[in-house]
Amino acid sequence: MIKLHITNENSVLRKVVVGLGNDNGPVPTLDEAYDAKSYSTIIAGEYPSDEELNREVEGLAKAIADEGVEVLRPKGLAGVNQIFSRDVAFVLEDKIIRANIIPDREAEMRAYDEIFAQIPEDKVVTPPEYVHIEGGDVVMLGDKIFVGCYLSPDYSEYSMARTNKYAIGFLKSLFPEKDIIPLELIKHDTDPYTGVLHLDCAFQPVGGDKCILFPGGFRHTEDWEYIMDLYGIENTCIISREEMYEMNPNVFSLSPTKVILDETFTRLRSWLECRGVTCIPLPYRQVSKLGGLFRCTTLPLYRD
Repeated sequence: MIKLHITNENSVLRKVVVGLGNDNGPVPTLDEAYDAKSYSTIIAGEYPSDEELNREVEGLAKAIADEGVEVLRPKGLAGVNQIFSRDVAFVLEDKIIRANIIPDREAEMRAYDEIFAQIPEDKVVTPPEYVHIEGGDVVMLGDKIFVGCYLSPDYSEYSMARTNKYAIGFLKSLFPEKDIIPLELIKHDTDPYTGVLHLDCAFQPVGGDKCILFPGGFRHTEDWEYIMDLYGIENTCIISREEMYEMNPNVFSLSPTKVILDETFTRLRSWLECRGVTCIPLPYRQVSKLGGLFRCTTLPLYRD
């Protein structure tokens, strides 16, 4: 059986699920695009091939395995985009929460049946249908759980809105001892420079006591100010709107002192390495065109 343990984003990683990029189906139409980055990629005629996507995803899986981490993979489904495993489920403490994923992506869930079958039933949580929540919106930091969300009445009008107000109460009932902190994000279905898909596109703890932050992704100033006060300005890498578009916050920590990031993130890499964090740069530009990066591709199951 698979034992689950996740209490933060940075502890030493032992077991993780990495998505698949080898058989993603046809290039979607604009009507089928369910995030702003994919929408802009389709318009630009730059949608990547399966070969390009698979090369990058397999490179990530190998880099993680080379660090001594056990890497699991979902079952391959023909013609189904399965790159972003973080959206399907996420682990908090010793429980795995199945996401109520948007209808366009329901087929992805079937690929995880064999993994869920190895987890004790009492550790698998399925939220009620009215609770919308995806793993990219949930960031855990010890006794705090940050939740990216969209709380306005027009929630249903945005395909980029993935976590609703009911997710807040659901997590509070599941983890009453935790401090559940909702952070409302700006949404836009077609402009990737304006809308933020998930919280991990605007905020990411890294290096134990540091974070990456894009203040422009939050609807309320007090939300990003709270994060900055928590970490301190000296421990906060504030990124630009262009860096947000390139997805700088979406790195993936292997330990408090080692992180995987895109090889083009030179400023972020320098900032981290000057603060004692070893960086493993990988090519991931093709995957980024679909609206996700390293954290989106990974579903950690166990950290020390």
